[in-house]
Amino acid sequence: MDCRASRVQRGAAAKDRYCALPLAHLLRRSKSQGMAPRIKRPLFLNPIGDPMNAESLPSDAHLMPTYGRLPVALSHGQGCWVWDTEGRRLLDGLGGIAVNTLGHNHPRLVAALQDQVAKLIHTSNYYRVPLQEQLADKLCELSGLANVFFCNSGLEANEAALKIARKFGHDRGNTAPEVLVFEGAFHGRSIATLSATANPKIQAGFGPLVPGFARVPLNDVAAVEAALDAHPNITAIFLETIQGEGGINPARVEFLQALRRICDARDLLLMLDEVQCGIGRTGKWFAHQWAGIKPDVMPLAKGLGSGVPIGAVVCGPRAAGVLKAGNHGTTFGGNPLAMRAGVVTLTVMEQDNLLGNAEAVGATLRDALASGLAGLAGVVEIRGQGLMLGIELDRPAGALLTQALEAGLLISITADRVVRLLPPLILTHDEARQIAALLVPLIRALLAQPKP
Repeated sequence: MDCRASRVQRGAAAKDRYCALPLAHLLRRSKSQGMAPRIKRPLFLNPIGDPMNAESLPSDAHLMPTYGRLPVALSHGQGCWVWDTEGRRLLDGLGGIAVNTLGHNHPRLVAALQDQVAKLIHTSNYYRVPLQEQLADKLCELSGLANVFFCNSGLEANEAALKIARKFGHDRGNTAPEVLVFEGAFHGRSIATLSATANPKIQAGFGPLVPGFARVPLNDVAAVEAALDAHPNITAIFLETIQGEGGINPARVEFLQALRRICDARDLLLMLDEVQCGIGRTGKWFAHQWAGIKPDVMPLAKGLGSGVPIGAVVCGPRAAGVLKAGNHGTTFGGNPLAMRAGVVTLTVMEQDNLLGNAEAVGATLRDALASGLAGLAGVVEIRGQGLMLGIELDRPAGALLTQALEAGLLISITADRVVRLLPPLILTHDEARQIAALLVPLIRALLAQPKP
């Protein structure tokens, strides 16, 4: 087959599929209809740098259908805004699912990554990586913990935490260690993290799951104590400080403090998954710091690299010596490019006081949402902290995904009926109010309909 003809055919097929989607006509509305103006220039570059537009986008025919994607392709971003391939500007209320800490095209991050790419991208862990040491030093300074293992994602960080929990037990003569986990939890989609997760929908079809987990309700100290008595092989308590995929469900301060006391009394590891809620999102470096405690193991990822894939497991003294040479490893984890992204992210966050910004702008966003939705039947609760907020409704909210896109806003729906907001930590007060102004009418319209 002629390669050029094949490319043309694929482009035509992509165009047909794109134009057949129900939102395509909505994405072509004019400014006079309340939509963002068009930018009349190519906005998407193909892999060799040639400009493309919606009509020449490549086909998705060879991608596994693992995602229910919205009918839009994003081209570029600036700050808290992104543009699609047709030139439409969208306010980013999702931040790549709590990943884009510094927003899009941040000048200090871009310059640092460009510089690093020209030096070293990857070397392997056969050798010292000075940027690893620098980033580990900073994470231990910020957390008060002892050492760090770097990997590539939150899933890998949680897998490492589970290995630490098991080896911690084996080192104490426990040949069948178990981990206590919680209802509503989400820790990843590998077989082990899927087994720790509490979502039957994503577990379906992947059994048998890994044994060795006991599960109790969140924020129930009595249930924790009872489970520990019933399962003497439990070596660790593992939870998200704020459940993300489970619907923005915070562990209460007093509950976290009780868990710390229980783990100390029983010589257990307290493992706090801060993959989504960590790295300044709540207004402190790590969400558990609001409770004045320290975990023994803390998985991190997402916002640590501002978009560059990165994961980390930070350990306190009780867990710091569990993994030794040969017990665990990674090929890509801790590579110079990811480490540079992490170092720059934390540096900019400190210099620009993004923790204070997350707390203050998060309060503005929450107040605007609460004001706009006040007294509205069907709003169960607005919860979360800083720039990690969830609006729970009394009905499925999936329709809001496409409606928000049509209105010029990127959001997420999780746990079926929770609107999740995770914008970049550089969000301004004005942009927070814009998010609320776009979102509140959509929620009101949804709740005005008969409840299914």
